[in-house]
Amino acid sequence: MTLPQLEPLQLLALPSYDADEPENVYVAMANGEWHGNHLDPDSQDSLASALASVADAAQETVMELLWQAWPLCPEHGLGMHPREDTEERLSWWCAGERLRRGPAHIHAAVGALDALGASIRTRS
Repeated sequence: MTLPQLEPLQLLALPSYDADEPENVYVAMANGEWHGNHLDPDSQDSLASALASVADAAQETVMELLWQAWPLCPEHGLGMHPREDTEERLSWWCAGERLRRGPAHIHAAVGALDALGASIRTRS
């Protein structure tokens, strides 16, 4: 997912501190800056786990380096979070209420925000 005013985020592989361990992979800004823990190596066990690990790391990098919630629900202006359903599909979930439809909602599949024209809001 690209941030409207910035270059796309990227995966960044760095050597492990332990020579016997595989490299660590992070989600980084286009300039190589990253924040947070490396991707969970066990997340490769399923596509949903791998996608959730990348989505969580992308959120942490954006939040810590840009001081922005991302992605935002266009309806509520709230930060969304990845949520897996019973069929292992991962979606961006918003905690904001919807009239006559329950307390929360799914906004888009993880990986489909570009198609919806998702935006971010700078924290003031």
